[in-house]
Amino acid sequence: MRLLAVILFSIFMAGCATPKYNYAPITTEISEPPIDSINVAYVGDTMLRQGKFTNHDAIYVRGKIDPSWAYSILPGYYLKQGNDSDSGFYYPSGGNESGSVTKAALADPWKSVQAYTNTNKICVITVFNVAACGNSNDFEHTQKPIQSKNSFQQTLIYSGIIGNKINIGYREFSSNMARPAFNNDVEYDLTKSKIIGYKGAKIEIVDATNELIKYRVIKNFNKAKY
Repeated sequence: MRLLAVILFSIFMAGCATPKYNYAPITTEISEPPIDSINVAYVGDTMLRQGKFTNHDAIYVRGKIDPSWAYSILPGYYLKQGNDSDSGFYYPSGGNESGSVTKAALADPWKSVQAYTNTNKICVITVFNVAACGNSNDFEHTQKPIQSKNSFQQTLIYSGIIGNKINIGYREFSSNMARPAFNNDVEYDLTKSKIIGYKGAKIEIVDATNELIKYRVIKNFNKAKY
């Protein structure tokens, strides 16, 4: 009876909350370095990059948080699922950097983590919309780039020089996975031209050694059909 009373008291003190699922992450297109810029890349470095990725609002938990006796929020990333006027609702991001939530044996299953925007209040929301809350300075609001099904990236990589011929690698990535069938390694003879091109990208070579390449961006890749 005493244990039951403690559990009932904890639930009464926790309060109620209904998670929201009204958030849509922002997709950002990238094209770098800028046109007409002079840049230096070392062997193995990316010279040119174009594509798009998704920036997802998130919280990052730096250390274990115990908002109540029943739940622990473990370190890692939690991605936003929705928000109300003063807080956001989050779920573990998945992958190597993901956080997780553990519960006591007698506690209800959980379904969301609620983090307040202007305070250090953080809660675990149960399947019955009970909020087990506490205060902590061990989390921060941030953004996490994620690879969605629409993510796509094209890159040129400097692979060194032999005599007057430089080697450039082309790589494609879709949803954070390499696309080997679209990868290629190309050799360019600088005695014939200081301007090289691949898939619409055009670069003027200023200098090249076995250590680095100095170049000017004339044009990035043709816009891909994602």
